[in-house]
Amino acid sequence: MGKIFLFTGSILGMLGVAVGAFGAHGLQKILLAHNRVETFETAVKYHFYHGLALLVLGLFLYIKPTNLYLIWSGYLFIAGVIIFSGSLYILSLTNVKWWGAVTPVGGIVFILGWLFLAWGCLKSSTG
Repeated sequence: MGKIFLFTGSILGMLGVAVGAFGAHGLQKILLAHNRVETFETAVKYHFYHGLALLVLGLFLYIKPTNLYLIWSGYLFIAGVIIFSGSLYILSLTNVKWWGAVTPVGGIVFILGWLFLAWGCLKSSTG
């Protein structure tokens, strides 16, 4: 799992930079028209932070490869990026306001991911 989370974290980091740059340059007119520049920046920030968290988590899994809490933490971080950042990206580009109601679900998923990470750091390698 460590290798998968290292790979996924690397891809999320690359996509975070690419999406952030594209938002700043290629999508600026749309984001300004929808008054969603800050929303888009928040999506990119959390996307990137959790890509970095996956990299750290991937390294932890080389130490504790069977720790189920750490493994679940990684899956929750990935789901959080999809739900939290994804909903904010869609909201920013479409200005369909109900997407804002999806975002807190992603936030809860992120919180659970961090909780599982903390718990996993305290548990033995058997999970």
